Amino acid sequence: MDFRFTDEQRMWRDTVHSFMEKEVGREYTREHDASREFPWEVYRKMADLGWLGLLLPESDGGSAADPVMFAIFCEGIAKYSLDTAACIMTSMFTATNISSHGTPEQKAKYLPPVLSGERTFSIAMSEPQSGSDAAAARTRAVLEGDHWVINGNKTWISGAHLPGATIVLLARTGEERYKGLSLFIMPNDTPGLTITKLNTIVRRSLGTTQLYLDNVRLPKEALLGEVGMGWTYITEHLEHERLSLAASYVGNAQTALDDTMAYTKQRKAFGKSLSEFQVLKHRMAEDATAIEAARLLTYSAACKMARGESAMKEVSMAKVFAVDTLFKTAFNGMQALGGYGQLPEMDMERYLREAKHGMVGGGANEIQKSIIAKQMGL
Repeated sequence: MDFRFTDEQRMWRDTVHSFMEKEVGREYTREHDASREFPWEVYRKMADLGWLGLLLPESDGGSAADPVMFAIFCEGIAKYSLDTAACIMTSMFTATNISSHGTPEQKAKYLPPVLSGERTFSIAMSEPQSGSDAAAARTRAVLEGDHWVINGNKTWISGAHLPGATIVLLARTGEERYKGLSLFIMPNDTPGLTITKLNTIVRRSLGTTQLYLDNVRLPKEALLGEVGMGWTYITEHLEHERLSLAASYVGNAQTALDDTMAYTKQRKAFGKSLSEFQVLKHRMAEDATAIEAARLLTYSAACKMARGESAMKEVSMAKVFAVDTLFKTAFNGMQALGGYGQLPEMDMERYLREAKHGMVGGGANEIQKSIIAKQMGL
């Protein structure tokens, strides 16, 4: 068993990391976290490089990257912030839904502006009374003549407020729990739609919103795929999504550890550097061990997916373990940095905030553990 990257994979890893260091960097990341502004410059530069189409087939303007190459990408773009990575990945996942199930007209209308970096996608699943239980959605779409009339409320919808964003909305069209759900493509300037941005402690650059739909009217052709297939469509990319999240946690955890090591080596107390104190050395050694284990879990799942095998259990394991590792590494970093860890310009407090969100976002840890248990036959 060979755990080494191929030459092509190493070159790709180096390319992504070099881009993040030279074209993004710490200052840019801090500024957009503080100002709560979307990193359009980064988004468009990645579009120019063709990276926003990594998951799409060549026929739709993509490059059909395999899961290992995709995981390398996600680990790299989360180098400084999970939020930055989410700004990129959210549109990429939603694009796969349209690529897989959209009509030729829908693909022609909605994919090119995203692949060119002009617009973004957003996915609307959660509701105030149904977060982890997304299939309990109450937002309802009723066909009246040539239009779907939609009423309801969505929450925790990332990036829905961005200029020109296109929202893929999960709404109830029938009474069955899963077969009663459908997907609709909805521009964010549709009459009857009100979007409110939430003042969360994370997702500051991408932004998280609530949606209020009051007799929103969408043409019949706004339906994505078939009626009643929304839940099936929305869950098709979950393995890729969880893989991407696990990889991003690994990438950010590595930076958190690197920052901790750099600080403890140069900071002195009681006549020696902090890195010489056994308690800190052991914490960093433990963190390094956990990060490597998380990385191996993540790429093992990616390799399984690349072979065309189901990796539902493995990606859930990787996501839970990797985000817990990131949180512990950032927590230990905060302890090592002391008071300085609370300063935004030291970055560590951002790693900690975003790690806590990762334990809930993209499928809470408890949900992932239930998935793992089910795959175990429990």
